[in-house]
This record gives sequence, structure tokens and C-alpha cells, in this order.
Amino acid sequence: MKYIVFLGDGMADFPCEELNGNTPLELAKKPNMDFFAKNGVCGMAKTVPDGMKPGSDTANLSVMGYAPEVYYTGRSPLEAVSVGVPLNDTDITFRANLVHISEDEPYAEKTMIDYSSDEITTEEAHILINDLAKELNTDELQLFPGFSYRHILVWRDGTLDFDLTPPHDISDKKVTEYLPKGSKATVLQDIMEKSYEILKNHPVNLSRKERGLRTANSLWIWGEGKKATLPPFEELYGVKGGVVSAVDLIKGIGLSAKMTCPDIEGATGNIHTNFDGKAQTAIELLKDHDMLYVHLEAPDECGHRHEVENKVKSIELIDEKIISPIISYLKENNEDYRVLLMPDHPTPLVLRTHVSDPVPFVIYDSRKHENGAISYTEKECEKTGLYVDKASDLMKTLITK
Repeated sequence: MKYIVFLGDGMADFPCEELNGNTPLELAKKPNMDFFAKNGVCGMAKTVPDGMKPGSDTANLSVMGYAPEVYYTGRSPLEAVSVGVPLNDTDITFRANLVHISEDEPYAEKTMIDYSSDEITTEEAHILINDLAKELNTDELQLFPGFSYRHILVWRDGTLDFDLTPPHDISDKKVTEYLPKGSKATVLQDIMEKSYEILKNHPVNLSRKERGLRTANSLWIWGEGKKATLPPFEELYGVKGGVVSAVDLIKGIGLSAKMTCPDIEGATGNIHTNFDGKAQTAIELLKDHDMLYVHLEAPDECGHRHEVENKVKSIELIDEKIISPIISYLKENNEDYRVLLMPDHPTPLVLRTHVSDPVPFVIYDSRKHENGAISYTEKECEKTGLYVDKASDLMKTLITK
């Protein structure tokens, strides 16, 4: 028996005026997802516990079978694991985005234009982060390069007394109200302001400007946390697990849980990812792994960027280029399989950020057919009346029942 989680990050949505009152799931052509829904068990699941923020960190921990209220210690430590940053138990980590902010005003009055700096390439980003490290690193505070716009700041023997805001939550807003708060917030804000002075005329950014691209002209620090400890997935669930993802956060969760997390050439967190490479990697892993967590970030990125048509398209691409070849492989090899299909959280186009609303899920078993929903959408899954209050229970349901 093989177990596969197809996780469409941010795939759920609200009815959208630009889609004539439909959600992207309602408009997308997704025959495989709809087949699972028609022949599986459908419902709604709560992925974010009360009192916790609706981040991809807490929500994906839930879906992967780790209750966030027990295991969550912050987002950035999981990402640090993915990029190989050595951590001590007393270290505090932060996500350091390379962002594009407006250029004319004093720092505290600038506007968050683009949390990803036009999805800056990893190669360009490494030059910027390494140059920033030369200027800003101290014995206590150290920058480490990650991928694209996503990087890590470590504060040795630091504090968690902060109130920090993700940059994707404040797109097109003035940063004034969202600058770091807390007992040592001035340290982080000082790093951000100094980074702007270093980056604004950096050769990499001058080149990007000449090419009509947004510059990566500031660090934005958020996502504080301390070193995480997750029990190995195989010990918890009795099966060998692998993770297919381009996102360092998800790979960090998998590595922390002692799961196999291969790198995939050309894989990104957007709609231009190497879908074929992800599908082939998944198929290779299925040859000697029992469970796969196949994570697709594109719908979430489209939601944050208010790319309405691309969000619909991203769902269709997941169905066509990820689900189809993986299921075809299993059928060709006469493998019994069970599927859990769901998002981690909604990323509504109208809001451009995450919300904590329950998400639609399907569990499908190839050995039997249930009377499920008409199609895989928010409304149809809600109509079943099945509600799971702790999404972290779904992994046990997928594997043991």
C-alpha cells in the first residue's frame, strides 16, 4: 500500500468577483481531483489551531501529522534546517526576506511593494546576502543564504520577545505599523535600515533595474523561532516517508522528521516550477518509500500576488502534471494506494494573505469507492457535513484505517 498527500498550498479560496463569484477550485479543470472527491470521503478540516497564526508552517505541520500546539517552535528554524544552518538550543532564528520597498521616503514611511523582489534568482540573492553578511554579521547576529528571496538570520543566545509581521501580509501597505516590535526590536530594525543603504545601489540591483526587474533593496525580518525537535515520521506512523517540495520550509519539516527530501533541479515555489521533475522525483521515491508528501506552492504564490487566472491554471497544472503521472505509475504497477488531497490553508485572492478558515479535504482509497461529493470544491466538501477539528489527525486516518 502506498500513501500520498497532494498538498496544494493556499489552494482554497473565497468566491471571487473576477471569477464571476466562483472560487479557483470551482473553475479549474481538474478531473483527477474531482474523481477522488466523487469516490472518496470528503469534508472540511481545521489546519490552524485556535490562537495560532495561519502560516504555512503551522498548517503543513498539521497536515503532515504533527500537532502544531505540541511541536511548533517557529517557522525559521525549520527553514534553517533545510539550508543546513547549524543551530544551538539557545539560538533564535528569523526569516530574512529580500524585499522591494518604495525608494523615496524615510524607511519607516516606505511601502511594501513586493515581498519576493520579482522572485529574485537564487544566484543573485546569494551575492546580495553574502555582501550583506560582510557588513552586518557580528558574533551574535549572522546571515545565511537560502533560496530566491528566502534567507535566514540567526541570533546566538537571542530572545523571542518580538512581534514581527510577514511581508506578504502587507503588500502595497506602508510598513510604518508593521516594523519590528519588542524589547530588542531596534536591533532588527537597524539591520533592515542598514540593508537598504547597502542594497539600494548594489551592482546586482542596478543590473536588475536595467532589465526592468524590481530590485531587492531591503531585508525584511520576521518568522522568529527556536530549534525544533520532531519525532521521526517512521516512528510515529510506521511507514517510510518522503517529501517532494521546492520550498525550504516544507523540506525543513521533512528533514526534521527524518524523511527523505531530495533536491529537484528547476523546482521553484511558483507556477513556473519544474512540474515534470517533481512528478518524476515522486515516482522514483515511490519505489522504496511508503508515503509521499507532495507539496505544490504555486496556488499560494498566485493568491499572494492576486494572479487570478494563474491561480486557476496552477490547480489545473497540479492535476495534469503531478497527479496524473503519479497515479498512472501506481496503476501500471498494480499498487494499491490511498490519497489525501487538500490545501494547508486558504490564500484568498481578495485578501492576498492566509486565513484560518477550514479547508476541503478528500481521502480516496483505490480499493473501494465511497459516495463522496459532486466535485472537489469548498462548497461541495462542506456539504458533506464531515468536519475534522484537528487536521493533524488526518495522517493517522490516511495510514491506519
